Amino acid sequence: MNEIDYKNLVPYGDTTGDGALQLSFTFPVEPSPKAQEAAAQMVRDWGFSDVKVAHMSSVGVGYAYFVIFCRTQRGVNFEKVEVPELTGQRLNYKEIDKRILEEIGRPIRVVGANTGFDAHTVGLDAILNMKGFDGDVGLERYKGFSTVNMGSQVLPAELIDRAIKEKADAILISKIVTQKDIHIADMKDVILHLRKRGMEKRFILVVGGPRVTHKLALEMGYDAGFSIGSYPSDVAYFLLEKMLERLGKKK
Repeated sequence: MNEIDYKNLVPYGDTTGDGALQLSFTFPVEPSPKAQEAAAQMVRDWGFSDVKVAHMSSVGVGYAYFVIFCRTQRGVNFEKVEVPELTGQRLNYKEIDKRILEEIGRPIRVVGANTGFDAHTVGLDAILNMKGFDGDVGLERYKGFSTVNMGSQVLPAELIDRAIKEKADAILISKIVTQKDIHIADMKDVILHLRKRGMEKRFILVVGGPRVTHKLALEMGYDAGFSIGSYPSDVAYFLLEKMLERLGKKK
């Protein structure tokens, strides 16, 4: 097996260092030999080599979809990549429950919602609903959490009002739809509403979604961002640690 060059890390196909990757995109033209060559030429112009159009098909009148196989030796210095990460132990819900009740002495109050016009609740439900996700139970199952799931298309003002009413410790926001960066606009909207009320520091603010990163969340004024690969217990553990920090009890 070839040794991995972390100073020039390239994609992996079936051999270390082969730089093989797959691209997909849509052209606003009908599928044709000319469209196929245009797709290949564009990818070559981007600097990729060994370009092959693996798939071309129509995705509606006037649109052609492509899957391209190609290679590159232009990598990234993996050793110099810096990104803020959420760190901590992965505890099961019983262990987290025990710590909340022993170290905080009451349930952590959480209000969750999907704000804006996003009608998808799959991420929110995966974290909050009792059944959870992939065998990892949701916050409703915990004795250490008191949860309110407001569902989708909730206005920021409504979310904040409910959080105040419930005397919430934390607000959880799910953002699934990302077209035209609407998730970023929605995330900003919540922060702006909190700032107008002078409450941006009152709640622990957590946001999650497929295009949300911890770095993005921090930049926008949230306490944490969870993305693909996150589980309810990850969110639960973060809320536990953040609550202990706020109460001055973190060891």
